[in-house]
Amino acid sequence: MIDYDQVASDYARHRQVHPGVLQGICQEVDITNTFRVLEVGCGTGNYIRALERLAGPACWGIDPSRAMLDEARRQPGEVCFQQGRAEDLEFPAGFFDLVFSVDVIHHIRDHRDYFKEARRVLTAGGKVCTVTDSEWIIRHRQPLAVYFPQTVEVELRRYVPMDQLRGLMAQAGLEGMREEMVEFPYQLSQVQAYRDKAFSALHLISEEAFRGGIERMERDLQVGPISCVARYVLVWGTK
Repeated sequence: MIDYDQVASDYARHRQVHPGVLQGICQEVDITNTFRVLEVGCGTGNYIRALERLAGPACWGIDPSRAMLDEARRQPGEVCFQQGRAEDLEFPAGFFDLVFSVDVIHHIRDHRDYFKEARRVLTAGGKVCTVTDSEWIIRHRQPLAVYFPQTVEVELRRYVPMDQLRGLMAQAGLEGMREEMVEFPYQLSQVQAYRDKAFSALHLISEEAFRGGIERMERDLQVGPISCVARYVLVWGTK
């Protein structure tokens, strides 16, 4: 069990916005300054703050971790951050135009309740976006699956399979499901984010496997930067 209050500062220091996710959201929905957006499981607030800066909608973020929200509130902006859980959204019906989550669905305990709540708080024609990892992405993560292969089976047990995810969204009454994979190639030049375990899967493997992966990364970085690709799947549904 990961205590996200304990890792909040590491997440704030190391986790960054995936450009493809942000672009994918802005291309799918016509965001204006009258638009209302909720990020579920916002953590330290990277995505909802980036969306606010880029497009200017009214923005809310919820997360169960008080420490994560404390980190989020340290950044400038007008986002309203609230402590709360996905299965019990304390907002009126029809309040939001967009509800989204990034790499959070596998942390939610009751997916059915979440999607029912997400649909309830949406306006007619509003959209839900679930940003997650498919089995293929988990097996081909660069560098996580390369240097820490033990994370693959751990993650496959945690993440919701794509066909099951689509089914859960449809059962909640969402329609017009659509998927889009986005990727962002980059060069890794230092290992500190991995040393700090700023990726939750690293908390779930043995210390021996973790140390072995760090040692291999450090050896390869002595030769030069490591080529990496960050990928996500955006799954869309409409009320």
